[in-house]
Amino acid sequence: MRGGCVILVLGYNGASIATGQRPPTHANPMTLPAQDKKRFRTIAHSLSPIVTIAQKGLAESVLKEIDRAMEEHELIKVKIFAADRDARKEIIAEVCELSRAELVQSIGNIAVLFRPAARPDPRLSNILRHKAH
Repeated sequence: MRGGCVILVLGYNGASIATGQRPPTHANPMTLPAQDKKRFRTIAHSLSPIVTIAQKGLAESVLKEIDRAMEEHELIKVKIFAADRDARKEIIAEVCELSRAELVQSIGNIAVLFRPAARPDPRLSNILRHKAH
């Protein structure tokens, strides 16, 4: 897969997540509007990586941890140790595809991923906690 990842959403009407209108989390492909990506990059700046992908690659336990983190926090940073840039891009694309997440940003060995939670918890969601400020 070349380029960014897509999040799967059914019935998305183009409403912006940044404005507080959340798309449902079901099945048709869509990409985040530029306004949302910019906002998510701002929020992610202060986050630390939650998951690290090292030499063993995408083990099932790593994918489960990514899924758990995405469901709780919606917006996460993932640290990827890979041999070169192309390998990192492949791993990021695979993570996005398997976790149904949208790539917000990738700088060096850090990727910022977003996937809306089915039931976001205002205490844990990085998106909702940032709106409170």
